[in-house]
Order: sequence, then structure tokens, then C-alpha cells
Amino acid sequence: MTTSFAPLTVAIGDLVPHPANVRSNSPETYDPENIAHLKASIAVLGLLQPLLVQKLDGKYAVLAGGRRHAALKELIADKATKGFTAKTKIDCRLVPEDCDVTTALSLAENITQAPMNAIDEFEAFARMMEVDGQTPETIAKTFGTTVAAVKGRLRYGLIHPDIRAAARGKVITLDTMKAFAEHPSQEVQREVFEALTKDGGYLQAYTVRQALKSRGVQVSDDIGAFVRADYEARGGAVAADLLEEHSVLEDAALVETILLEKLGAAAEEARMRLGFAWADAMVRYDYATMADYGRVYPGPIEPDEAAQKRIDEITAELEKLQLEMENEGLEDGAYNALYDRVDALEEEARDLQEAYSAEDLARSGVIASWQGGQITLHVGLVRPEDTVKEEGARGSSSNPTGEEAPDAGEITYPASLAEDLKTERAMALGAAMALHPEATLDLTLFKLVSDVLASGMSVTQAIKIDARKEYRSHAKMDEIDETSLEQVAAAHDALDLSWLDDSRAPADQFAAFRALKAGEKAKLVAYATASTTQSCFARDRQRDSLMHDFEIEIMPDIRAHWTPNAALFNRFKKAWLLKILGEDLGLAQEAVTLASSSKKEIVAFCDKLFAEPFATLTDAQRAAVAAWCPPMMQTAGVAFEEAEPAAETPEPDSEVAQAA
Repeated sequence: MTTSFAPLTVAIGDLVPHPANVRSNSPETYDPENIAHLKASIAVLGLLQPLLVQKLDGKYAVLAGGRRHAALKELIADKATKGFTAKTKIDCRLVPEDCDVTTALSLAENITQAPMNAIDEFEAFARMMEVDGQTPETIAKTFGTTVAAVKGRLRYGLIHPDIRAAARGKVITLDTMKAFAEHPSQEVQREVFEALTKDGGYLQAYTVRQALKSRGVQVSDDIGAFVRADYEARGGAVAADLLEEHSVLEDAALVETILLEKLGAAAEEARMRLGFAWADAMVRYDYATMADYGRVYPGPIEPDEAAQKRIDEITAELEKLQLEMENEGLEDGAYNALYDRVDALEEEARDLQEAYSAEDLARSGVIASWQGGQITLHVGLVRPEDTVKEEGARGSSSNPTGEEAPDAGEITYPASLAEDLKTERAMALGAAMALHPEATLDLTLFKLVSDVLASGMSVTQAIKIDARKEYRSHAKMDEIDETSLEQVAAAHDALDLSWLDDSRAPADQFAAFRALKAGEKAKLVAYATASTTQSCFARDRQRDSLMHDFEIEIMPDIRAHWTPNAALFNRFKKAWLLKILGEDLGLAQEAVTLASSSKKEIVAFCDKLFAEPFATLTDAQRAAVAAWCPPMMQTAGVAFEEAEPAAETPEPDSEVAQAA
């Protein structure tokens, strides 16, 4: 049986919610932000579909159309909207009071309307503009949305009809169809679509975007934004998109020509400023080609009186900035500004204390390339034909072997840095002790009894068994790698501290302690002993054979408890970092590339490299990264007496010493 409902008009103010409305328990459905589009549509187009109402207690209760009712009430409250008051009447359909299917009616109203197909929506927006003469602004007003959102839908509705038909027929996905909007020209879209589908292969959005890149450069791309003004001044064609950032510079060859000109100008400016013999440019730095190039580096020079005065000023300012950066209340923006200032000052100080030799300048040059959205200068390059053939030629600082790591001399560690590295190693050793409770228990008990019963000197001074936790200071404690701290914390969490109860008498605590299992006691002693470990470098067998052999047993590799990070690399000279990359880690090509980068960029590269070794590393490089640490920190590394003098005699002009 078919039920019909009589039409009538009802004042908005006489409408109330119906308890049988299936959305009545979801009040968030009627929140203003959830009905903004509907409100805008009714304001412009009116109420297109009548409400279903039922007479309840002298009012008309809205059984179906609750969101429309909420939108109408919003229009009444909005004083800027004209034509809607509590007395305004709207079309309704009256459900009889004796109807026994009210809930079914409400549910049917809400679920029987199928959601609109996305392509239908895109095409409808396009027809409103092309056929009805609407603008993105008027469409946005009608649907209560932003102009940018409307333009986004319009772009998809204006994709070539053949491509839209393929998406509607499930030949390609909706995402793949959307990818064609990367180029505003329907003709270009069609050509690319036909080229990519001629062999019947599966089409992906990524493939489409890559193919469209060869047909022009978007003005929002870093290169597009960089060359656009010159491109348009030369009459280059621009395919305009509804969204400006998706407009395309269609002449890719002209784009590349302009980019190379700008790169060449930057390289020439650097050549003249630094005194190199030649300058060149390439859009992308060709690592395979550049592997045959050598490189020269500036060497130390004695600064004159004026330069020395400026160096002293820089040193004083760096010390001041270092103190400011230690303020934990600094906002990120303020900290980054200080960091950039420190980096600039360190670079200025290096320039005052380093210079290229006349011989190197006469045969080397600079290449400008486009990297990371900016011009990058690769300085001090030596062409293969200009490379000095005689190995170790006098006065030359280039490396003719193809190993591009800089020759910066031996790395020396300023005293402050050396002391901090000792602290980090002690923390790692303490973690190893806590993770080897049986061995540490034996060591502790042996020291205790031998110090009491044996005659002569103590068997080792490396640990303090006087029930005092060793105080550990560090200039950058909040920035260093926390692996050892986390391991010690985990060891602490595993301790049985049930006996440790201050509310009980010491004798009772001791009785509970004696009742612990041997393994639990070992963990407690190991943790306590680990906490006494003093600042240290790798032990020397001749000076302390006991701890030397013990460390080999429990910590053969410090990297199990410690990882170098930015806190360490920040305190190295730029030349040291390049030397480590090129010589210690076998990343010669990366060292070449990074040589023209700022220290900040090199530090970030090293930090990422050690945090998670790159997938592109060879097995040998990966092993080197996994094992590297300052040699005096590794148990099986440099002997203690070999590292100690370097730590005690820092270079007075070292930028690391200044920063520390």
C-alpha cells in the first residue's frame, strides 16, 4: 500500500525536532560547521526538498529533514542573511498522527539517497561554470565553501573527456584521473594519456605525473618560481590553471636555458670573488662525471692584525651565543636564529684563517648546480686534465687519486670535548656492567676483598666501591645519545627492591635482602657498581690490565650502548667531519658533495646517517658506520696513552675550542 502525505506550508518558528528522527541521538550532526554547506545552498537556491513533519503537542515535529531544519534556524539567527525569519513559511509534507512507520520514514529519508559519484560532482561544478556562466566565487557562495575548494573540484571536472570516461569505466582509478590535472591543457592530457595506454599497460598516478613533467614546469616548482619572471619576459608560453600554483611554463627548453644562465652567473661571481681560474654550471650535479675531478682545499694562514682583531671579536661573540643557546626556555625560532648566527661566525672565522694557494687557484674552479631548491656552489674543483699527476706534488692540496676526502690533518680533541667524551664512555660502560650482573658482581667482590686483604696498591682505580654514586657532568647532557641511559633505566626497573623499605628497621631490610635469590643480588650489586664508574677513555693494558680485560669482555663494542649524534658532530670542525666521511666511512663522493655545504648541513647529514644508515650504502660503508666512534672511546681502539696527549693539547685557534 502506498502512503501519501498532504502538502502544507509551516512557519519555521513552529517546527520542532521529532523524537523518532533517527539522527536525534547525534546532535553533532547539526553543529554549525557540519551544515555550513547546506545553509549556504538554501540561502541561494531555497529549500529544494520539503520536510516530513508530524503534528505533536500543537507543533510540527520534523521527522525527516533535521539538517535542513537546523540550517533554517541558522539562517534566522544570521542577521546578514535576508528573507529568513521565524514567520517565514516553508514547504512540508504532513505525516498522519496515526502513522505507525515513523521511524522507517525517517530512516528511509536518510539512507535511500545514494551518495554522489565523485566524477559526477566534478563535472557538475564544471557545467555550472561552462554552461550556467557561474564563477568559482558564486559557486563557493552557493555551497558555503572556499573558492580554492571549488577551483580544486573544477580542475578535475575539466580534465579531458576521454580520461574522465576511462575513470568512470574503471579503466583507470580516480587518483590516476586526478593526476592529469597537473597540466591544465586538455590537449597535453590527451596526448600523454594515449601515449601511456597504447600498449595496454596498467596506468598509475605516479607515471602520469612523471610524463607530464616533460611537458612543462609548474610555476610552483622551485625551478619554475626561480625562472618565471625571466621566462615570461622572453615570451615563454604559460598554460594557465584555475589554481595559479598549477599553471605550467610550457617551454621546458627555455626554462632550462634560463636556469643555466642564472647558474652560470652565480658560478662566475664566485670565481671572481674567490679567485678561481674557471667557472661552469650544470642543472643537476653529475656525480658520475665529477668522480674524475680532483679538489683543492684552503690551507691555514697567519691572520694579519686586522683579521686577528676580528677573530677575537668572533670568539667573544661565540662564547656569548653559546651561553644564550643553553637557555632551555628558548623558542625553536630563536634557537635556530642563534644557530645560524653561530654557523655564519664560524665560517667567517675560517675564512680569516684559511686561504687557497696561488697554485691551486690557478688550476681549480667552481661549478654551480641546482640542489634542494637553491643554487649550490661546488668550489675548488680540479678538472681531470688539470690534476697534478705527481703524487704529493709540492704546494698542492688536491687529491689526484679520486679519493675526494679533504686532508685536514689529524683530528685533535680539545680538552673540554675530551672530558665530555670520557663521560659518555663511562655511561656506556656503566650500561654494559648493568647488563652483565654476574661478571660485575665478581669484579666488585674481588676489588672489595683484595683491597682489604692484599698488600700494596689497589687492583684498580677505575671503580669506586665506597657506596657513592659518581657525579657526571657534561656540557651537552640533554643533547647526547640516550641509549645507555635507557639501558640503565631498564636495568633499574628490573631490580627487586622489595627489601628497600625505609619504614622498616635496617635489620629487617637486611634480612629481606639476604633472602633474595643470588641472581637478584647480582643485579643489585652490578647496578650499584655501574653507578660508580668514573669518566674514562679506553683502558690501557699496561696501566690497568684488570679493567682492560674486563671491558673487552663486557663491552667489546661501545656502539651497542652509544651512537654519535648531532651533539657530537656540532663540536667537530667542518674539515674533521669531511675527513671522517671520506676516510673513515668510505663516503668519498658524499664528502666531495658536502664540501661546499654549511657545517649545519653536514652535521644534519651525519646525524641522519648514524641514526639510520642509508639504504644506498655498500656493505663496507654500512659496517664502517655501524662501528665508528672517536678512536679513544672504542674498547679495541687506540691505546689510552696515544689519545690522552691530544686531548690535553688543543689547538688554541680551533673553532671547536672556541665553541666549547
